[in-house]
Amino acid sequence: MSKQSMSRRGFLGLGAQAGMLGALSSLGLLAAKPAHAAVADYKALVCLYMFGGNDGNNMIVPLDTVRYGKYTAIRGGLALSANAKTLLGQRSARLQAVASPVDQPFAFHYGMPELDALYGQGQVAALLNVGSLRQPLTKAQYQAGTAIPPQLFSHPDQQLQNQAGTPSAAGTGWGGRLVDLLGTGGDLDAVALSSGGLFIEGAKTHGNLIPGNGQLNLAGMNFWPQAEADKRRAALVQLLSASNPNVVAATANRSLLNGMELVTDLKAAASGAALSTVFPGYGLAQQLKTVAQLIRLRSQQGPGRQVYFVSQGGFDTHGGQAYQQFDMLRQVSQSVAAFQQALGEIGAQQQVTTFTMSDFGRTLQPNSGGTDHAWGNHHLIIGGAVKGGLYGEFPDFTLGGGDDATGRGVWIPRISNQQYGATLGRWFGADTDMLETQVFKNELAGFAVKDIGFMN
Repeated sequence: MSKQSMSRRGFLGLGAQAGMLGALSSLGLLAAKPAHAAVADYKALVCLYMFGGNDGNNMIVPLDTVRYGKYTAIRGGLALSANAKTLLGQRSARLQAVASPVDQPFAFHYGMPELDALYGQGQVAALLNVGSLRQPLTKAQYQAGTAIPPQLFSHPDQQLQNQAGTPSAAGTGWGGRLVDLLGTGGDLDAVALSSGGLFIEGAKTHGNLIPGNGQLNLAGMNFWPQAEADKRRAALVQLLSASNPNVVAATANRSLLNGMELVTDLKAAASGAALSTVFPGYGLAQQLKTVAQLIRLRSQQGPGRQVYFVSQGGFDTHGGQAYQQFDMLRQVSQSVAAFQQALGEIGAQQQVTTFTMSDFGRTLQPNSGGTDHAWGNHHLIIGGAVKGGLYGEFPDFTLGGGDDATGRGVWIPRISNQQYGATLGRWFGADTDMLETQVFKNELAGFAVKDIGFMN
């Protein structure tokens, strides 16, 4: 899922294992102040990746009579019911980004009361039936083998396609490509927490990985007296900055310098005033707590752009889905709610947008206690700049119908990953030409709608 190169991320991983971070930090290297990008404000995108393939069919359930009747009949014991309190209270929204908008009743999974509350405040948009596409695709075209994305239903392949923003082979992610165009080149432009992700990798932007649960635990990193540290700093910077005809050595030196700069920034974030927001103890919550600390640090430096990658595993629910998905969605809901509260605390709710991605959806037809790999899925976008509501439409819950690729409730997406990313990219500051030619590699042009409309 990530590039294996000697980058700042690689340096951090090695440094953490070898105890190198403390020694480097003690050199007193100050992170270079990034030059202002060609943007006049600060914004950040936070990708929350649900590894394994989250079952969107149970995360957001349509409650119109026709679909809900089919849903309960097909899903059987795996179906969620308001009477059994496995669905939260009914909501209704006018469908947007569709040819014929109608009022759509629906409900969120009962593990997500915090996100349901944020939806009620207008801070959550739900994007329905989105996935990997080369072009708009009908069932007849799918059956004829026309322009089908490669390696559907494969975890690693779909993870790469989602994060690359294209079904074509790509060594970079669409978040990293956005930062290539709009970022400052600073060491905090692209950061992954706990698990690396292709999403934040660009041609010029190389993501940093904070390992473990992504917690900033950098106490006790001063090792040498400051007077000696200053001398060592100057000497080491001069040495590493010197021209080196050996490409490998030059790259390693640059990575070492970048890593030193990041260590200093991480120390600054960790040493700042503690957030008053209380985060749960979940790994995802701790990742998002670190993101909030880094956003507070970076946003104070002036205009620029950042992308973050956080993740939660456990969504490959072939069995035991009823409890397993509840537990995972509960962690996501509580963690994101705490993150939104922290962003409010630091005054950054309008500048930061969090969005979900996952490998693929799950079959509407269950197996024994779970679901299997599918295709189109539902996703959530959260933030102060989000135009809350439902975007797109639920599939027709008919096995073998026009939306079902295989006869088991495998939804052919109606919205592409390119459209999803382009809507976020436009809010991030990219113009149409950037998005079409540089971020989404001339694949966005195949879709009539370039902006789904869920961002202000």
